[in-house]
This record gives sequence, C-alpha cells and structure tokens, in this order.
Amino acid sequence: MAKTERILVFNNEIEARLLGEILLSKGIPHIIRSFHDSAYDGLFQLQSGWGVLESPENFRDEIMKIYDEMTSSENRTETV
Repeated sequence: MAKTERILVFNNEIEARLLGEILLSKGIPHIIRSFHDSAYDGLFQLQSGWGVLESPENFRDEIMKIYDEMTSSENRTETV
C-alpha cells in the first residue's frame, strides 16, 4: 500500500466498523487504528476519539463522501 495519511477521526467503534466494511467492499485501501490502550483502560479514547482511519491521500475525497453519507442525519431513523 502507498504511504497513508490520516483521513478522519472516529467517534466510536460502530462508525469504524461500518466504514471499514464499506471501504473493504469497494476495494479502497485503508487502515483503522484504535486509540485504545489496555494499560490506560481506554483513557486516550475519551480524550482523542475512538481511533483514526488512514488511507492513501488520493482516496480522501471518496472516503469523506462515503463517511458524510453514512453519518448524514437523513439516514438516521427516529426512535419511538
């Protein structure tokens, strides 16, 4: 894989897994890194976000478009 750049910071593990599966199905190279450290019991995740997605820079626009569609409020369902 080409040199990777930090593309975005995840809010939680669900976002990371969902986007990871979408990117995998589209053949977009990426790495998901969690900030969890068992020595500090996840302390860094509270301060810095769940983790990051890294990918070659030339995929940034496509990844951000997918992420924006995935997290759009139009795609959420209301709970009753």
